[in-house]
Amino acid sequence: MSPSSTPRTKRMPPEQRERAILDAALGLARQGGIAGLTVRTVAAAAGVTPALVAHYRPSMDALVAEVFAAIVAAERDEVMAAGRAEEGLRARITRIVETLLDGDRDDVTLVWVQAWAAGARNEELAARVRSEMDHWQQELERIFAEGVAAGEIAATRADGAAWLLLAAVDGMNAHSLVRWAPEDRAGLARRTVAAILGEGTGAIRDAGSAAR
Repeated sequence: MSPSSTPRTKRMPPEQRERAILDAALGLARQGGIAGLTVRTVAAAAGVTPALVAHYRPSMDALVAEVFAAIVAAERDEVMAAGRAEEGLRARITRIVETLLDGDRDDVTLVWVQAWAAGARNEELAARVRSEMDHWQQELERIFAEGVAAGEIAATRADGAAWLLLAAVDGMNAHSLVRWAPEDRAGLARRTVAAILGEGTGAIRDAGSAAR
């Protein structure tokens, strides 16, 4: 890098500089996932030298894990808030699944898929992935438990429902990254919810009109 192309680093308090580096990494991850996060790419995005990034973030594994957690936690909070705004178990679960499968969250899906793969080599990231998956499961289990308490679903049917729901959504979203997904994703979302709730074939067929 020539002297003329070396970033001119504006002086900032340490906390502000560290935040700026994290924000640069978050921006990169939202654009192209976490696989491309390196000291050099983050430095270029932040407009600082790689040495400065290494000073404030000496472990890239830890930075990648933090970026992953920030992105997926924000999505979870948003999606769960949308679901909680609905009344009743079916409406809540349907809203959550439809929101996750609406095709507008492929950037977060890419972050998830890359994190599952990279977690095999980055234990800090793997720990964050496990934690975030636990949070998703726990949030959904609370909703199903409320449905059991309200008599909307049998306890035997609710047991394991969160696992099934997450597996279905994760699989369908991963497929969508290579454009292997049905055109009517909302319809598939409603049929998935109907199947997990244990509704009959007629209910599954008519889920499109009854879910709203």
